[in-house]
Amino acid sequence: MHYYQHHIGDFIKDTSFLTNEEVGIYLKLLWLYYDSEKPLPDDLNLLSAKANCRDNKSDLLEILEIFFVLQDGYWHHTRCDNEIAEYHNFIQSKSKAGKASAERRKNINPTPVQQTISECDTNVQLTTNHKPLTTNHIKDIAPPDGVASDLWKDYLKVRNKQKKPITQTAIKGLIREAEKAKLTLSEVIQICAERGWVGFKAEWTDAKQTTKTNTQEWRTNDALMMAKANELGLYTTGLQRYELIQKIDATLRSRGL
Repeated sequence: MHYYQHHIGDFIKDTSFLTNEEVGIYLKLLWLYYDSEKPLPDDLNLLSAKANCRDNKSDLLEILEIFFVLQDGYWHHTRCDNEIAEYHNFIQSKSKAGKASAERRKNINPTPVQQTISECDTNVQLTTNHKPLTTNHIKDIAPPDGVASDLWKDYLKVRNKQKKPITQTAIKGLIREAEKAKLTLSEVIQICAERGWVGFKAEWTDAKQTTKTNTQEWRTNDALMMAKANELGLYTTGLQRYELIQKIDATLRSRGL
């Protein structure tokens, strides 16, 4: 595929917590996925070379764990798989239509010139027919040690809503970042469930300090307001103060916070 639909609003929302460098890595992985029309191999050396981040493999792995699902040695992306499948279905339908059109023209005794044009049109529309790439269903994994089952179910709902089934690789990533942030795994899972995050990085938030902050103080303090917006993963560029307050309130209500 040399073209795909890029939904700007969805992309900004999904990547609001990433640095500019991390956004660049994620985009290059998406381009590689669409260009090859298949999942990415589980080879950090190869992917870091193609994404031009050889010295930043840790960020590459974290982005893979957040936005992709590892299956049978390949990193799958649900949205990419769906769009690639739709693309091939479209090409296949165009090919069938071209063949049917050519067949109809044959039945009306075309001239030699018309016959040549018909054959050219049909050949142009033909393409290699691959099987649609789909992500197999992954069963939910039992709660890790120290994480309450109800809390774990809430977190799984967040991941399932964004079509990111939980995997052992994702759990290992959460444990690693929890240790960096000096939090328990249960605390990290609670933060993710409350904020609608599918993953977690230690530098994204000073979680312990944030949980101690009065939930209403952000209304009267611009710094706290921006911190609250970042905490919720909101896009703030160009918003007036009252517009940002309305956006934060609406997001808190929609998430039941």
